[in-house]
Amino acid sequence: MINFKKVLIVVAHPDDEVLGCGGIMQLFLKNNIKFKIIILGEGSSCRFNAKEINSKKVKKIIAQRQDFAKKSFKVLGAKDYLFHDFPCGRFDSIPIIDIGKFIEHIIDEFKPDTLITHSENDTNSDHRIVFNAVNTATRPTPTCIVKNVLTFEIPSSSEWRFIETFKPNLFIDISKFIERKIDAFECFFETEGRPFPFPRSREGLLTYAKFRGLQSGYKYSEAFRIIRSSI
Repeated sequence: MINFKKVLIVVAHPDDEVLGCGGIMQLFLKNNIKFKIIILGEGSSCRFNAKEINSKKVKKIIAQRQDFAKKSFKVLGAKDYLFHDFPCGRFDSIPIIDIGKFIEHIIDEFKPDTLITHSENDTNSDHRIVFNAVNTATRPTPTCIVKNVLTFEIPSSSEWRFIETFKPNLFIDISKFIERKIDAFECFFETEGRPFPFPRSREGLLTYAKFRGLQSGYKYSEAFRIIRSSI
C-alpha cells in the first residue's frame, strides 16, 4: 500500500476532482494527510465558439462553475485549492511545456510525495494533455520529490474510450464516503449532471463505485492506476 504523506491532485476542470477522487479525499482527511487541489482549466468555454469565449455571458458561466466547485469543496472538507484559467477544450493551444512548468511550480511550492491526476486513456483531450504534462513535471530525476504518480477515471469520459481503456491496479474502499462524494458532485448537477443512465447522475456514480467494489471486494470503491511508485 502506498504510504500517502502529502498529495497534490491535478485536474483539468472543476468537478474532475470530485468524480475522480472525491472518496479518497475523505480518507486523507480522516488520516490527517495534507492534500491540495489544482484545477488547471475553467471548464466551460468549450461549449461556445471562439468568438464567444471572452463574452460576459461565458465569463459569468465560468464564475458560476467555480462557485459550484467551492460549494463542493465545503461538502468534501477540502480547504487547499487553486483555480487556473487554461481554456476548456483548448489545452492543445497551449505549449505543453507551459502546462508542465506551471505544475512544476506548484510541486516546488507544495512539495508533495504523491500526485494524482487524469488517466492517459480518456476521451477528453484536456485530460490526456494534463496526464502528459504531469509526466513531464514528475520525471524521476534525482531531485524529483514526487515518489508516487496515480491516475483516476472520470465517469462519462474514461469509460467511453472503447480502446486502450483505463485499467486500475489500486482500489480504495470508499463505502463510508460514497454519499458524501455524490453530495459533493450534486453541487455541479445543474450544468454537469443529467438523469440516469447518464454516468454523472446519483445512480450512475453509485453504479460506478459498486462495479469497482465488485472488482475489489468492497461495497463501494474508487479505482486508480499506479503509474509509478518509489519506496
